[in-house]
Amino acid sequence: ERARSSPVTLVAWIVATAVGAIVAIWFGYPLVVRCVAALVGSPCRPNYERARERAVTVVLATRERPQAIVERVRNLLDSDHPADRLEVVVALDAEGALSSPQQLNSIDPRVRVVASGGAGGKAAALNSGVLAASGEVLVLADTAQRFDRRTIPELVASLEDSRFGAVSGALSLGAENGARSPVHIYWAIEKWLRYNESLIHSCIGVTGAVYATRTALWPTIPIGTLLDDVYVPMSLVLSGHRVAFTYRARAVDLRTFDADAEGARKSRTLTGVMQLLQLLPDVMSRRNPVRLQFVLHKLARLATPALALLTVGASIMLLVLLLLRYPRQTVAPAAITACAVVMVPSLRRRALRAIRWGVTLQVATVRAIRNGVRGEWAVWQNSK
Repeated sequence: ERARSSPVTLVAWIVATAVGAIVAIWFGYPLVVRCVAALVGSPCRPNYERARERAVTVVLATRERPQAIVERVRNLLDSDHPADRLEVVVALDAEGALSSPQQLNSIDPRVRVVASGGAGGKAAALNSGVLAASGEVLVLADTAQRFDRRTIPELVASLEDSRFGAVSGALSLGAENGARSPVHIYWAIEKWLRYNESLIHSCIGVTGAVYATRTALWPTIPIGTLLDDVYVPMSLVLSGHRVAFTYRARAVDLRTFDADAEGARKSRTLTGVMQLLQLLPDVMSRRNPVRLQFVLHKLARLATPALALLTVGASIMLLVLLLLRYPRQTVAPAAITACAVVMVPSLRRRALRAIRWGVTLQVATVRAIRNGVRGEWAVWQNSK
């Protein structure tokens, strides 16, 4: 009996190992970070009085239509930061920009419009916007989101702690008719993880739609960079600064995110992680005090498709072995489960939705790995 059951045991161990690895990557690492942060964490110490004295430039890199830009700029100017110390630089992405400086120059006296010179995408637009900035502090923003009145003051106040060179705010995603997708769950975990990483030293990446740094620290972003929100903070970490995360600086994105849109975004961002290894190789060197966190937070997740495929394949094999070895004990539970999923509409919808999201995101990861291996970086899509 022991010899007969050994294949079942072996395959069961394979399933358990693959599932355990996925759980360790996605949940184990965040829990370990939380425990370490609770023991040795050192949060940033905001200073609101000094923050009010800072001249602030919000850089809005965009390729959107004039009306969308005007609405976003008005939202940015509607801030509790002193009006005479706040300006907005609209940096038009020359690649596919739908606006021109002439269309936008009359928004507000505190608004300046610049256009990036030639090709270069968002990186070129950001660099042009920073060059035009007059403020001591840069706040980086995207067009689709909205800040509340305290967002800019909270970011600026956090930077008054001299240990920190950048600070990320918290992005909240809207939900259509109260429905929450897997991306909402992912993003909640991601924010929690970034916050705890920042307590230990630095969060691995900032939220591109809501973060701030000092103008003097801005690293010129290489043309074609896909992830400025990872390149900038990792450059600052390598220069000896910490990167904070604060829930008090909030941005809200009311767009809906289906599996296809999230898959396109995920493929781009993960390709950007691969690109970062080429653009900033020291991120994997001993110079990087958060090298281990970078590997476990960013690179280890790239193994998920292989582990998921191993889990599915081994699970099917295990089911077949159980049906062959123990048909009486296995057939009835398997049939009942299959019938329940097929016959109950709510279960069927949830199963199909989970399969669609799972397959889409894993295909996006495989596509990103392929792009990285081939060095294909021209993958920008307007899905952020």
